[in-house]
Amino acid sequence: MAAKSIISVAVFFLLLISFSLFISTHDRTSRRFSFSIPLPSASSSSSYSSLGCPPATSAAASRPPPLKVFMYDLPLRFNFGMLHHRGDSDPDLGLIPDQESPAAAAEGRGRDLPPWPQNSGLKKQHSVEYWMMASLMSGGNSEEAEAVRTFDAEEAEAFFVPFFSSLSFNTHGHNMTDPDTEIDRQLQIDILDFLRKSKYWQQSAGRDHVIPMHHPNAFRFLRDQVNASILVVADFGRYPRTLSSLSKDIVAPYVHVVDSFLNDDPPDPFESRPTLLFFRGRTARKDEGKVRLKLAKILKGYDDVHFENSFATREGVKASSEGMRSSKFCLHPAGDTPSSCRLFDAIISHCVPVIVSDQIELPFEDEIDYSDFSLFFSVKEAVQPDYMVNQLRQFPKERWTQMWRRLKSIAHHYEFQHPTKRDDAVNMIWRQVRHKLPAANLAVHRSRRLKIPDWWSRR
Repeated sequence: MAAKSIISVAVFFLLLISFSLFISTHDRTSRRFSFSIPLPSASSSSSYSSLGCPPATSAAASRPPPLKVFMYDLPLRFNFGMLHHRGDSDPDLGLIPDQESPAAAAEGRGRDLPPWPQNSGLKKQHSVEYWMMASLMSGGNSEEAEAVRTFDAEEAEAFFVPFFSSLSFNTHGHNMTDPDTEIDRQLQIDILDFLRKSKYWQQSAGRDHVIPMHHPNAFRFLRDQVNASILVVADFGRYPRTLSSLSKDIVAPYVHVVDSFLNDDPPDPFESRPTLLFFRGRTARKDEGKVRLKLAKILKGYDDVHFENSFATREGVKASSEGMRSSKFCLHPAGDTPSSCRLFDAIISHCVPVIVSDQIELPFEDEIDYSDFSLFFSVKEAVQPDYMVNQLRQFPKERWTQMWRRLKSIAHHYEFQHPTKRDDAVNMIWRQVRHKLPAANLAVHRSRRLKIPDWWSRR
């Protein structure tokens, strides 16, 4: 009897050890293939921020390989030919893959990237398309890149359409009654004709194609013809539900127009910013942006509030930068659409955003919790006399300081640069593309086997 008991105990322990080994192996495997990259806490990342470096994450070892992206070879009139308003570039001159200038070859670099014009003004804020294209060209940092270019379309996981639709609107169609608007329309017709002839577009109906449309009026003539694609937008203010949605498309940040605040390390950051609330910009706006005129009246007369109607001149941008850096809170009301560049200028100025926009959608919100460093007021709350100012005046210094530190730790997510750096704006956008692809692939695979119109959409 005792022998049987000993044998039973031994068998039990052997089973327990085997089960423990299985669980351990399973955990390592799941971590290895995890796509989530958790953001660090404000306290753990502040020391890294002071060095100007993005904080390390515990998921470094589990980063998936870069997304393989096929970029179409388009004539320069669709992209770089517009940088200096040369819309009449040779239409047969394409972006020759890895073509090198003599200077680039001598230095061991790839094809030279045409620089973004210094005097482009507010065109810069919608230049997401330029930076995404640049990230796929030679000279990019593939070690830290979320996406790399493949020249073999058969192995591509996504397809990038390098049409600068925002720049096309700003260059050719900004004044919608101008005859040059026809150039913008023709470019859209031509790019659509090009895509429809591509077998890769045909295979997926464009669902795995990434098309930047960051300006609210970008691709405005034919955008309904590409509504199945993954669109990169600023918000959904001018997109009907049938065209664009949060489940399919990507909200990208504006490219900030004020300079980054690199040396923001005062002994007492709260006291170093004497202005309570700062706003500088256009007050006469359309749609939800009409709230700006109401706010201008309500916020008049407060000694610690700076609310100024202004235009985006070079001097104005400089004044806005100085104002944001000396303010505790920066007001972000809706503009002609729910978003504006002002929010991202505030973030890289480490000024706590105060967002008054009931329909705003924010970039990278599956990875970033904006309530950690921003305050939100509904339009109804914001237009109540004294309400918002009193809330800000009573805001605890300790909590504000935590938000300020958090802003410093996440500001690098809103930087556009070439070559890219780990977790910067372009890499965050490409990571969003990766997140959208499973749904796109599901739609592609279902469409190939359905014999009748999609019954699910009629439920």
